[in-house]
Amino acid sequence: MENGAVYNETTEPHCKEPHRPCGCTRQHLKGWRLPAKVLQPFLSLLAVIFEEIVDDCINCGGLYFFEFTSCSAFLLSLLILCVYCTVAYETFGKDKVKRVNLWAMLAIGVIFLLASIVLAATSSASASETIACVFGFFASGAFLAEFVMEYWGSRKRSTKEHPQNSGNTQGTAEDSLLNK
Repeated sequence: MENGAVYNETTEPHCKEPHRPCGCTRQHLKGWRLPAKVLQPFLSLLAVIFEEIVDDCINCGGLYFFEFTSCSAFLLSLLILCVYCTVAYETFGKDKVKRVNLWAMLAIGVIFLLASIVLAATSSASASETIACVFGFFASGAFLAEFVMEYWGSRKRSTKEHPQNSGNTQGTAEDSLLNK
């Protein structure tokens, strides 16, 4: 305090974050996650492209709903992929990102499945509508499959962390006689 400084320097040197080119990394997408996260926007984009090729429609409500859903699914899946691959993952936190991803995959998958069913029911059976519908079912399957895998994995982890009582309580205090 003699030199007028209020705080002393810390004993640890300031560590810099490892430099990543373009700030991108795949470290949070290991195993089956990377192919799933790449497949979702790819299938959604193919559904959008083939839906846009449709020249005419008899009942256009289903086509418009499918267009909105497939485009939204494409953009949301790209956004989630960007969060996993950038520093935003550390900014938001692992638990928050995984929770948002889990419920987003469920919502996108269910709505995409519903939009694909509506398109299949209202289509005029043109080739581009049929192909768009097929890619819609594939994309909804990819979203729902990730939800199932993530949900199953989280349930598996929670049972490992908090094992249930197996019912075998021999030798515990409750098993002994109260009045000896």
